[in-house]
Amino acid sequence: MASVHSDRAAHAAPADFTALKLLIAGGFGVGKTTLVESVSEIRPLRTEEPLTEASRPVDSLDGVATKSTTTVAMDFGRITLRDTLALYLFGTPGQDRFWFVWDELATGCLGAVVLADTRRLADCFPAIDYFESRGIPFIVAVNCFDGIRTHSQGAVARALDLTADTPVMLCDVRDRESGKEVLISLVEHVLAMESTTN
Repeated sequence: MASVHSDRAAHAAPADFTALKLLIAGGFGVGKTTLVESVSEIRPLRTEEPLTEASRPVDSLDGVATKSTTTVAMDFGRITLRDTLALYLFGTPGQDRFWFVWDELATGCLGAVVLADTRRLADCFPAIDYFESRGIPFIVAVNCFDGIRTHSQGAVARALDLTADTPVMLCDVRDRESGKEVLISLVEHVLAMESTTN
């Protein structure tokens, strides 16, 4: 029994441990699950289900014709920054029929990444509206599939009618370093916003 107790104590989080909750949001098929998978240090929790014939009328595959699964609840991953600090990543479902989950996922979150695909830019408007209306800090990360960067950050910001202080960055969610840069940018944005309001 003593060894079991000491093993639990060794794995217990320190008293000053902090977990920062971040959301990864955006439209259907934009790369939310891929981002969580690429940066997570643990095997991510996924709630992917196969697309079915019944979903065809409501899940447009324009621009993502090869997509065969979709997130129906959330994705979860973790990055430990140091012994006392970790980022908990929650990927939201993209289709509007699953948006009822967003309120639960957004509770207690520090901020959000809104992933955008310039082939279907309008798909990220609902996520932007959601975070703006709730005062949740967010950045926009344009997922440049296959390294193709067809639009500048400024052009995307203008197309989305973002405020001047909302960061827009280009990334490839399949690349771990690129994904980490997105998360660092979000945390820096949140800290900058907090320093201006205090």
